[in-house]
Amino acid sequence: MTKADLIASVASDAGIKKSVAEKVLNSFMDNIEKALKSGDKITLTGFGTFQCTERASRTGRNPRTGQEIKIPSCNVPKFKPGNKLREALK
Repeated sequence: MTKADLIASVASDAGIKKSVAEKVLNSFMDNIEKALKSGDKITLTGFGTFQCTERASRTGRNPRTGQEIKIPSCNVPKFKPGNKLREALK
């Protein structure tokens, strides 16, 4: 499912225009991004939890040359599904 498909589905389910559904979805994604950037954890009960964790620096290899390279640490988003979502996927 693409973002356009999701917007169309939300608009249809809620009985609203696609432009309104797109604004809502964009706002939702922007607010999750802002919260993760500030170090907050977002919990949507039944659906899941978004949080940001730090990935440690490590040594890797350039696949073309085989030379060792240092991969710096970085922050990565993680999602842990809630019980209701897990049950729905069984």
